[in-house]
Amino acid sequence: MSAFRSDPDLNVQDSTGNGTEVDVATHLLNGSVRLSILWTQEILLSADAAEHLAEALQRAAVESRNITDATATQPGPAAD
Repeated sequence: MSAFRSDPDLNVQDSTGNGTEVDVATHLLNGSVRLSILWTQEILLSADAAEHLAEALQRAAVESRNITDATATQPGPAAD
């Protein structure tokens, strides 16, 4: 099972129609954000697709901050 959760609202594909996709996912344990370009090393986006990608990255940043803030406020081991 992956510790990453992909953004379910993101459905962005290459504007040339070659099937290339992007994925934005947040690591649920440490809050890091992963941006993946699937099936190639680059992707050409329409303006609308670029906007959707930017929105997904912003959602991931918020989720990442929530995860790291929660981790930072958890009590550590008790001192002797």
